[in-house]
Amino acid sequence: MNPESENRLKHFAALKSKYKASNYQDSSPSSLLYLILRKVDLGIELTELEFNWLKEHKLFESIQIICQQQQYKLEELRKLENEFSDLKSRYQVPKGGGAFKNISIILYPILWNIHSEKTLTNSEIEWLKNNQLAGTVALAHKMESERQFFALKIKYQATKYQGSSINSPLYKILNKLENKQRISAPELEWLVKRELFDTAEIFKQQESEKEAHFAHLRDKYQVNKHSDLSLSSPLYPILQNIDTKNNLSQSEINWLEQQGLSETITLAQQLEQTREFAALKVKYKATEYQDSSFKSHLYKILKRLESSNQLGEEDVNFLKKRKLTEVIEIANEKYVSTLKYKIDLGELLNDLEIEWLKNNNLEDIIILFQQKHFAVLKSKYDVLRYQDKSPTSLLYTILQKLESKQRLEPTDVAWLQENKTEVPQATYSYYRWQEEPKYQGAKLFSGKILIVYHTIEANFYEQEFERTGNKWNLANASSHWRKADEPEKALQLTNNLEFDKIKENKLKSALLTSRGGAFRDIEKLDKAENCARQAIEYQRKSHHPYTLMGAICFERHQYLDGEYWFQEAIKRGANPRDTDSEIKRVVKNTKDENKRQEVIEYLLKKDSQRYSWAKSYLKKS
Repeated sequence: MNPESENRLKHFAALKSKYKASNYQDSSPSSLLYLILRKVDLGIELTELEFNWLKEHKLFESIQIICQQQQYKLEELRKLENEFSDLKSRYQVPKGGGAFKNISIILYPILWNIHSEKTLTNSEIEWLKNNQLAGTVALAHKMESERQFFALKIKYQATKYQGSSINSPLYKILNKLENKQRISAPELEWLVKRELFDTAEIFKQQESEKEAHFAHLRDKYQVNKHSDLSLSSPLYPILQNIDTKNNLSQSEINWLEQQGLSETITLAQQLEQTREFAALKVKYKATEYQDSSFKSHLYKILKRLESSNQLGEEDVNFLKKRKLTEVIEIANEKYVSTLKYKIDLGELLNDLEIEWLKNNNLEDIIILFQQKHFAVLKSKYDVLRYQDKSPTSLLYTILQKLESKQRLEPTDVAWLQENKTEVPQATYSYYRWQEEPKYQGAKLFSGKILIVYHTIEANFYEQEFERTGNKWNLANASSHWRKADEPEKALQLTNNLEFDKIKENKLKSALLTSRGGAFRDIEKLDKAENCARQAIEYQRKSHHPYTLMGAICFERHQYLDGEYWFQEAIKRGANPRDTDSEIKRVVKNTKDENKRQEVIEYLLKKDSQRYSWAKSYLKKS
């Protein structure tokens, strides 16, 4: 027989004995009697069919016990309901509250506790408030206060006072005595008038104990010379604070200063520092260090650690000599966490921080910083599409230089010109339905990198001009400001130049060409032409002003004149690619779509192969 079957047999036998049905022979748990007795034992009402079955099997004694039990339960339920109704009425539960009729809800045990003079828990009070039973809460508080008042009267020997209202002056007085607070002269007089002499005597005993304690504290903290020795003096609670190892507030320090008690302030601060030192030794696992004085050098080290997280070399040596290696380990862990947090925020690590990481063999954190810093710089300079994420990439070194406004080496510039972003940009043929889009990467030496590079170069040549006075530096600076998309700055550099005083014609031509180019950039073409023609007068062999004249003519859509000037430039050494670049710039920057269409058609008609790049702009139009 399995254990469950055995337990059922035992349970059935027990129920038959309890309900006087032992004469019934069938002891199998499958018997209907087992079901009936289990229901009865759980307080479940029997059906008429079940009662008839008991009668048929002549179990009259069982029927009698069951009926008596059910009658008893009904009577007890009525009693509970009546008691609940009485408690609700007594403790201000609204009569119309249908939600509070069922005795099984939490309200019943709460009211029972109130009636039994038990203190309610916070959760019980919260339940009452949430169910809009503020009156019940107020009554419970009042009863609690009255019980407390009665207990205080016993404790402080004031039971002869008959009143029990918590609004009585005695309640306030006894609460003061309980909290070791001073009672006022009128309150003492009130006690005496009501012949509560024992209570008054307890107060006097408390006062005597406080006076003795105050005297002890004055002695201990060397302030006996203070004039006000009464218990009402602010000095007493201040000395209590010091003695209970509480830090003084600023107002308490100010009061001590006003009283000329600077020694007390110093002593309190020293005790505070001693306590802080002890706490720091626990925190940094240096409790084996015996010196507990706030003057200890270890205290200074631990204080610095709390604010800076980094140990200096002298501090490390001090700790090593005293075998306080755990302090060093904790400090290093804190400092590493600080640096990691700094990296997560996207902040830069300085040279000292990186050097510290190297010295502590934490190359992984340096790499983490460099990876994140590289990603930030790539985002800033719009080259996120460059796939190499390694800090060993030359691009990272170049971006760092640009960020710190350092000039790039010629090899850096060559590398940028040779390399491209690896995610392609689409270009389309003239007839877009004839072939699939072709893809090419964008040059790294473009966009923001190009702008920042030329800005750095422009500033460099301006500084060189200031240092040397050599006006070729102005020509170079002006050229770089144009390429940095700052034509106004290029013009500012050459605004007040006295060309008559410049002896070298080649220099005059270079400055005027650069100035004319800046005027072209801001669409002041007449001034640009004037500068270009002057430049030609000074240096007829230079191709630069001729190229500028060709570009100005194309800007004005004077294509034949432009062709003439470009040819003159090529005769003087200009690269056809450079003249084509100027034409391309005109096409790209033309805002009037009809004019753009016009120049594109002119170029394609003239040489469709040479100017095939114009097709992409034709598509856009």
